[in-house]
Amino acid sequence: MKILLHTCCGPCTLYPIKTLRKDGIKALVYFYNPNIHPFREYERRVEALETAAERFAFPVLWDESGYGLRTWMKEIGTRQDPDERCPVCYSLRLRTSAKKAAELGLPAYSTTLLYSPYQRHELIREIGEKFASMYGIKFYYQDFREGWIEGIEMSKEIGIYRQPYCGCVYSEEERYSKRAKRLQDRLLAKSVDSI
Repeated sequence: MKILLHTCCGPCTLYPIKTLRKDGIKALVYFYNPNIHPFREYERRVEALETAAERFAFPVLWDESGYGLRTWMKEIGTRQDPDERCPVCYSLRLRTSAKKAAELGLPAYSTTLLYSPYQRHELIREIGEKFASMYGIKFYYQDFREGWIEGIEMSKEIGIYRQPYCGCVYSEEERYSKRAKRLQDRLLAKSVDSI
């Protein structure tokens, strides 16, 4: 069996590819992530996936739209809360992936989002199955989280960039919120002291 495997980055691809191969499934890795910001982050993820693909000999299909921040922003609109924006982001990426798999004549698709313990698996599965049905294919669900540590070790062995957030600007802001608060408190204390 051959499937389309949507991927968000190189590190998250390694364990799923290894597992799928062991199960006799060939995967065409598909990179479509308009959520990633800033461009330098996008570039780092592309470079890491190129290295991983070369090292572990798997094919990658790069979406022709490239860096798609405006597409993502249009879809997300004013939804800043994770409970509102994440389902929209999953839908954008999985809908595009399901459509691509159907266009290529592949019977199924999946996503490396199922590798991360930080992602919402049941929601991903629900959305993945919805778009699979829409395009007349199957959503291949496998919980890859069991290989989280192994995948991290694999990525460290080949020295590829490991991202510290999901990729979207809101996730990055949330990641730094405590640090930003400490900085703001320090600056405000200085401004009061200087009066």
